[in-house]
Amino acid sequence: MRTHYPRTRHLPWSPGATADDLRVTDLSGLRGREVVVTEKLDGENTTLYADGLHARSLDSAHHPSRTWVKALQARVGPYIPEGWRVCGENMFARHSLAYEDLESWFYGFSVWDAEGRCLDWDRTVRFLRGLGIPVPRVLWRGEFDERALRALRLDLARQEGYVVRVADGFGAAEFGARVAKWVRAGHVRTDTHWMHAAVVENGLGARAALWDVRSGVAVDAAALAEAVGLSGAGESGDAGEVGDAGALARFDATGFTGDDRLVGALAALLHTRHGQRGWLAARLAGVVGLPVARRVADLVGLHPALHRPYPDEDRRTGLVRMAYAADLGLLHAVARATADTDEAREQVEWSALHAEEVGRPEWDALRAAFADLPADAAARCRAEAREAYARGRISAIAGDGGSEAIGGSDRIGGSDGTGACAGDASLVGDGWPGRPEGPRRAVSAEAVAATWRWRAGDFPKLIQLVGPAGSGKSTFGRELPGVDAYVSLDELRAGRGARADQRANAEVLRAGLDRLDAALAAGGTVVWDATSLTRQQRSLVHAVAHRRDALLTHAVVLVDEDELVRRNAHREHPVPADVLTAQVRRFSPPYPGDAHRTWYIGARGTVEEEV
Repeated sequence: MRTHYPRTRHLPWSPGATADDLRVTDLSGLRGREVVVTEKLDGENTTLYADGLHARSLDSAHHPSRTWVKALQARVGPYIPEGWRVCGENMFARHSLAYEDLESWFYGFSVWDAEGRCLDWDRTVRFLRGLGIPVPRVLWRGEFDERALRALRLDLARQEGYVVRVADGFGAAEFGARVAKWVRAGHVRTDTHWMHAAVVENGLGARAALWDVRSGVAVDAAALAEAVGLSGAGESGDAGEVGDAGALARFDATGFTGDDRLVGALAALLHTRHGQRGWLAARLAGVVGLPVARRVADLVGLHPALHRPYPDEDRRTGLVRMAYAADLGLLHAVARATADTDEAREQVEWSALHAEEVGRPEWDALRAAFADLPADAAARCRAEAREAYARGRISAIAGDGGSEAIGGSDRIGGSDGTGACAGDASLVGDGWPGRPEGPRRAVSAEAVAATWRWRAGDFPKLIQLVGPAGSGKSTFGRELPGVDAYVSLDELRAGRGARADQRANAEVLRAGLDRLDAALAAGGTVVWDATSLTRQQRSLVHAVAHRRDALLTHAVVLVDEDELVRRNAHREHPVPADVLTAQVRRFSPPYPGDAHRTWYIGARGTVEEEV
């Protein structure tokens, strides 16, 4: 069934309302609620379905400006559930405003389910991103505040206005009270309606190639490399300065959409950087966001293992552990694309057969089962259940019975707002493209029983900082609340006479590990402050944490090399330039699963993903 998109009422202070427009006369539908304010784009209102599309008019005829969005619908339609609709703005043709740097020619702003309810904003963003459709820029978010909204300042030469909607979902009958707009005065400033003039395309920016990949467009290596700021991809079959266009051409993206498709494509293109995962993740984070960048880097680092022989008796455990960091289907697709010998291809296919038996571990059931425990206890129980499953000590993550949630909750699945595990399946039944709706499964009784000893949270906690000099590790660590002991190798060196003196590193490390052991034995939360760039360096700390049965959290800071150099120049204790360069080249970040919990921290010094 086709549904006409309702007219959006103007806010009382909107200067662009005409005599024919509707105004909001009662703001009670917004007051006291969290709202999201997005830029109002100057395009054509368009609705996409699984089997077609229409503009605002249900019987809209063909127009040249709709050709591109029809192709988009053909790509993403199979992933829109029957009876659902995606509403957005077709930005292909220039109307009254000229756009030169769009991320796509279609932006989605609402998703409606088969019952006629508009999804909440966060689910909307996740759903659209899974299809490969961006949303308009968010200008403000918070509890409705008329003064704050009136104070918003727009560039009226380039922006039409803004739209306010409640962050929660709502029914169609509530639309008039839950959504409103502000439009600039005299918005239409041309004498001829755009539909009756020659079509002039709006301009796309370099990053539009990223959304093209997400939405299913055939991948162009040069455009993709340029979009992430890494130009110079090699010719087919040749690993160039930055990427391998041949491997990208061989990457089979069938069945992958949204970020999954982009992550796989980037990993295939950049697979030769497997020895520079830290550099790669930090470099990509500013363009695609840290969670996507981390996933790309992990695929780049993990896929070569599938090219080599592996003991079959250990293969299941290895694959399950890989599933902490990567979707196994995506990992094998990248490994196939990058295998350059018959033996390597054979090993990938053998691994893929074993991966079919592993399937898609239902990590979402673990998140839900322990959601009512304190954060540290929940993280420990999830990690211990995952490891028990990897080792074959329990046969299943999810069970067939009722919920086994700890603390009396019967919630199953869903994000807790702290970030999703890699290979996240928490959106099953939540409108995730390509995955059928249905009840989320409860955690198995085995998984619950295997974690009883950690539920009380009666264990020490260790936070191990990881990252090159100048990345902001110490600043982050010093600002953590509830820390009982702080072990800094730089401070231990300074206590011996010189912070920069590396000659006594062995003695400093021994003293630091002794101090760490004593602090963990006393209980509480301890921070280990050192670069911890390699697995070997981290392993010594891990041994102490294991001996004291501590919850281990990796706090991994990912900052681009150029920013590290800039920061280093202004540090009170800068490291020599050649030392910093060597650190960046040597930096091998831990994978998810190397610790009970991993925090990924961006250049702003905040946790941008928790796994």
